[in-house]
Amino acid sequence: MSCFRLATALNAVNNQSLRLLAKRTPNLSLARRQFANAVLESSSSGGKVKKPNGTFKLTLLGACIGAVAGSTYTIYTRINDQNSHKEHERTPPNVVESLPAGLRITKRYINPKDTSGLDIVLFQFQTCPFCCKVRAYLDYMGVSYSVVEVDAVLRQDIRWSSVKKVPMVLIRQQDGQYVQMTDSSAIISLVATVLNDKRADVGELAQFYPQISYFDDDGKKRLDIMNKYFLMYQDHTPKNMTKEIEENERKWRTWADSHLVHLISPNCYQTLAESLETFEWFSKEGEWDVYFPKWERNLMVYCGATAMWLIAKMLKRRHNLTDDVRSHMYDALHKWTTDLKKRNTKFMGGKQPGLSDLAVFGVLSSMEGCQTFKDCLQDTNIGKWFYDVKEVVQKNRGQLRRERIVGVEPAA
Repeated sequence: MSCFRLATALNAVNNQSLRLLAKRTPNLSLARRQFANAVLESSSSGGKVKKPNGTFKLTLLGACIGAVAGSTYTIYTRINDQNSHKEHERTPPNVVESLPAGLRITKRYINPKDTSGLDIVLFQFQTCPFCCKVRAYLDYMGVSYSVVEVDAVLRQDIRWSSVKKVPMVLIRQQDGQYVQMTDSSAIISLVATVLNDKRADVGELAQFYPQISYFDDDGKKRLDIMNKYFLMYQDHTPKNMTKEIEENERKWRTWADSHLVHLISPNCYQTLAESLETFEWFSKEGEWDVYFPKWERNLMVYCGATAMWLIAKMLKRRHNLTDDVRSHMYDALHKWTTDLKKRNTKFMGGKQPGLSDLAVFGVLSSMEGCQTFKDCLQDTNIGKWFYDVKEVVQKNRGQLRRERIVGVEPAA
């Protein structure tokens, strides 16, 4: 989770800067001359240019190389991306003929009572909040599935995919091929739709969740999944499902994705010490010492902790959070528990957890071993509801079966 967000954030910042540079100075030779002249002018004193020291030379050289390489790459990708200007494109989910070669299944959850007929492979980071959402739903529904634990830094287990993000699932269609889905909410909606009508082909239902493009208020092109909070009941709407229930589910599922999840990083990584503590818990919960070599495990812990500590500061500004980041988390949990109390039900879904319960539970379970969660238990009323959901999820979950990973020497 953490290193993927680092790569995403850095790429976003870099690409924006490069787009501005390419737009203002499309001629790379001219750009180099302007950059060199600006440096010489800024270092001049009384018309006499100061001789730069060795460190400054290295910095200048690195900046020049980075600017040229980055600008070249940006211009190249712009030329080759013939669809960058298009809006409202619809791209159906990808379909692969078979499971990728060399697939490293790390564990399986097998439920003897599972009658879904689904063959699901989940690519995940164990403590990614979006991955936790998917697992919470699959476990609650008693669905059997296989897990591929992806290295959060190198991500070698998803090199085969054009989409480098998790959670990702491959679900077998009736024709033996696998449909690929990458958005947590869309994955849950698709599986929920299939479980409601087991006669339908998962590949056909996946077509209701295409990727679409649009431009936001700042003119930036964005991608999202259409209908990701909708279940495609068609002529098989459950008897107890009402329009009010559906709208309430969509409301809180959207809230979990658009608000609650964005409070986790600024809280769990607000200090370097807390960030390191969080990643040590990630390592323990994700069993990194079992599934990855020692050097790879340490790389994820120490680099990830440092990176997310820095990124948390950026995210705090992006989401307009004050320095008292805990208060924002407390406010969000208070909003949830207050609405739950008004309904006077054990869960938001009634007597049993609904999709909104599982979404919020999944997000919060991603930080269960962190200091932030301990503070939330102490200063909010979230504890009883959380552990009630957890009890039902664990009760329904299939039996864990670990797979031996060839070529991995566990960390000491």
